[in-house]
Amino acid sequence: MTKTPDSDLTPAQRVDDIPRTLRALREAVQEALWRHKLAGNPVAIWKAGRVEWVQPEDIPVPTRTLREPA
Repeated sequence: MTKTPDSDLTPAQRVDDIPRTLRALREAVQEALWRHKLAGNPVAIWKAGRVEWVQPEDIPVPTRTLREPA
């Protein structure tokens, strides 16, 4: 985990920082998708009211995130 300049915030203040939380979630999802693609594992998504499987070769991963995950 990387320390950020606002790491001196209390846990309650961090929880209230919605943009930071959303950014962290987006990064975590991108990393999970990358790891699944790299490992050759499909992922489940919710689409049109049902679960669908996305095969590894079809997992959308932006090229800027195609680097070794932490």
